[in-house]
Amino acid sequence: MAREKWASKIGFMLAAMGSAVGLGNIWRFSYVAGENGGGAFLILYLIFVLLIGIPVLLAEFSIGRQGQGDVVGAYQNLAPKKPWFVAGFMGITSAFLILGFYSVVAGWSLYYLWNYINGTFWSLPEGGYEATFGSLISNNYTPLFWHALFMVFTILVVLTGVKKGIEKANKIFMPALAIMLIGLALFSVTLDGAEKGLTFLFKPDWSILNDPTVYLAALGQAFFSLSLGMGSMMTYGSYLSKDESLPSATVGIGIMDSVFAIVAGVAIFPAVYAFGISPSSGPSLVFITLPGIFSEMPVGNIVGLVFFLLLSIAALSSAISILEVPVAYFLRKFNWSRGFASAFTGSIMFVIGIIVSLGMGMWAGVTPIGDKNIMDSISFVASDLLLPLGGLVIALFVGWYWTKEQAFEATDMHSNAIRNIWLGMVKYVAPIFIIIIFLQSAGVLGWLIP
Repeated sequence: MAREKWASKIGFMLAAMGSAVGLGNIWRFSYVAGENGGGAFLILYLIFVLLIGIPVLLAEFSIGRQGQGDVVGAYQNLAPKKPWFVAGFMGITSAFLILGFYSVVAGWSLYYLWNYINGTFWSLPEGGYEATFGSLISNNYTPLFWHALFMVFTILVVLTGVKKGIEKANKIFMPALAIMLIGLALFSVTLDGAEKGLTFLFKPDWSILNDPTVYLAALGQAFFSLSLGMGSMMTYGSYLSKDESLPSATVGIGIMDSVFAIVAGVAIFPAVYAFGISPSSGPSLVFITLPGIFSEMPVGNIVGLVFFLLLSIAALSSAISILEVPVAYFLRKFNWSRGFASAFTGSIMFVIGIIVSLGMGMWAGVTPIGDKNIMDSISFVASDLLLPLGGLVIALFVGWYWTKEQAFEATDMHSNAIRNIWLGMVKYVAPIFIIIIFLQSAGVLGWLIP
């Protein structure tokens, strides 16, 4: 079976940005920045994107394009009879687990979107949004419908193929996301008291840097916001022609991913301050705090509808890339049709999502890891353990297994100075910081960093 290709470089870049720009940029970035002091965190985050994120992203793309295979096959093609391909199976496992819980959260976004469309959320619901959200996630049946609907959308895009499905969808999604997010940001900065939110986001409080956990939070956000370590970027890279410039595309993707996160902050924090809400509201910021703010805004019903449409599309663009990781593997390994591979893998993820959703309903008391519920336990294994390990393998493969000449050939960088700096970052700096992320996530650094 001939390997599919992107129709254009811009299509590849939009798809990769779609993978990176998701709940992590809008939902996670906003509350993590809020919990870690705003401006100083933002500067650290951007530094880590530049020093760690973009170099490792280029390394992951390079493995995919040079290996011309899925996340397992690329390693097998480049290092036959070597154990590097095990990292590919970690990526596939991560994809199943992550989309299993990610689609549940995305389903919540679809639920909110529908309630803005039908007018239910045009005014404050009885008991407020905290009670509404608590009732939703603890219900045994309602979230499953929205979870299923989101998975159907994801499967339908992926089964259509790389050019006609993934690329075409992202050519619509990414411009639409940009327009909606910029529109919300422009509206947000016109609110009374908005300047306090902008000050929080852009004026650093350097005293925050005395807390070492802020560095780890910024490092983790930079790493995870670019979808590194799971194999989605490696898979997308394998569909790119070797005639295209990889470094320029990678830098463009890294910059635009960060821009989306910053604009999301501009859309959210001025509104948070305008209505006297704490920016450190945590993960509930999007589903409890913001709808409450929208209910007090002029034309807040329209703002709420646009925001949750934005969140749902962002989630879908990321979910597509996650589903493509195991689909690409099964297409090659078993020579399945794309339709069957998409439906098969999507169905398994749907079942995992059922377990995750019920973990906040009838199985709320189940705590597989310590005091973590089912969703938190799955997220911990996939996002906090498997992804950093996958990123570490990418850095070690390019920096230590490949010769310098092989690494430079794979990236087609021509400036000796720039490519030597890049290789040094991948070979030495990135592994150290990724190991720090892993140890901190695993709780090993807890005795050093209270």
